[in-house]
Amino acid sequence: MSVKITAPTLVLVIVLGFAAAAPAEPWRGWKGSGGWGVGSQYLKLYDAKTLESVNGTVDSIETFSPIRGMSLGVLVNLKTDDGTIAVHLGPVWYIERQDVKFDKGDTVELKGAKLTFDGNLVIIASEIKKGDDTLRLRDESGAPRWVGSDIVGQTR
Repeated sequence: MSVKITAPTLVLVIVLGFAAAAPAEPWRGWKGSGGWGVGSQYLKLYDAKTLESVNGTVDSIETFSPIRGMSLGVLVNLKTDDGTIAVHLGPVWYIERQDVKFDKGDTVELKGAKLTFDGNLVIIASEIKKGDDTLRLRDESGAPRWVGSDIVGQTR
């Protein structure tokens, strides 16, 4: 007994094969910005009009959650002539993918917005330099690079 397969049947089999191989929900497991996105309570704390430059030595690097429910961020404790200050860099998922890395003892220069956060003086960094390397975290208006300038421009 022979089976005759027509062209439309063959196309249907191929299409169904590809559909079965593709993930049913490619976004499943994606958790979004983790609270670091446009319009977030934390993002609104940064004020580009209050930028300051600070020099110091990296005392420690740690992760932290700025606001309950947010995904982890990277915090650098920076020793300066005036004492140690916490510097918020950005979300771990963004910082760990950058080429510029920081270690304890590194001498750095940074620009950022100084503010009081949870009763402590902190800096939310816009850029941080180590030697000839610069990690740019925000644009001139203060929009974080991890959200994409097109998105921010549409919401501000």
